Amino acid sequence: MRYVCQVCGYIYDEAKEKTLFSELPDDWRCPLCNASKDNFQPAEKKFEDRPESAAPAQANTIQTNMDVHGDSLYSLSMGQLAALCSNLARGCEKQYKEQEAGLFRELAAYFTKHVPAVEDAAVEQLAARLQEDIDRYPAIRSTVDAAKDRGAARICVWGEKVTRMLSSLVERYLKEGESLLADTDIWVCSVCGFVYIGEAPPELCPVCKVPAWKFEKIEGRVSA
Repeated sequence: MRYVCQVCGYIYDEAKEKTLFSELPDDWRCPLCNASKDNFQPAEKKFEDRPESAAPAQANTIQTNMDVHGDSLYSLSMGQLAALCSNLARGCEKQYKEQEAGLFRELAAYFTKHVPAVEDAAVEQLAARLQEDIDRYPAIRSTVDAAKDRGAARICVWGEKVTRMLSSLVERYLKEGESLLADTDIWVCSVCGFVYIGEAPPELCPVCKVPAWKFEKIEGRVSA
């Protein structure tokens, strides 16, 4: 039987590996992207699959919420605006529009500065929020598929994979604590946001396939 990583697509083939997937230790991780074992599913059941009855209902919920605000617009928080402007800046960079990218970076910095502090922030809450985001993707994909928007479809693929990886890392942190980050480094893909923990970044990003030099090393972690 074969099992596929929901983050990078790596396939674990029991026939080739000579070991049943179920017999792998709980701390076994994907050899390509470092995702945890629970991010694998049987290859015959792709992670994009979902109950047909669930997707339309979720999609209708999104549409209803958008209609309430009129013209499909609603207010964004400072954090959402910061993320939006940051993503627009990277989009401009990819199109070699440095002046526009600089303006969006300034806006992102402004909104980031004004993001209110979260009084009861906790890693457990972060884990729950990431799972909420993962649960929303079936409805988002349904809307994108209906619109036949190839650009948005790619964003959904990248976004879901990166979110799954972040969720995996947070779950590992809850189990391993600071030992997860001991004597190692954190690397973030500057194109898709994929996060990798190790002495060096992967040769190719497991999500968007850009080379290692596109990864940025995260410096100055602050202990809680």
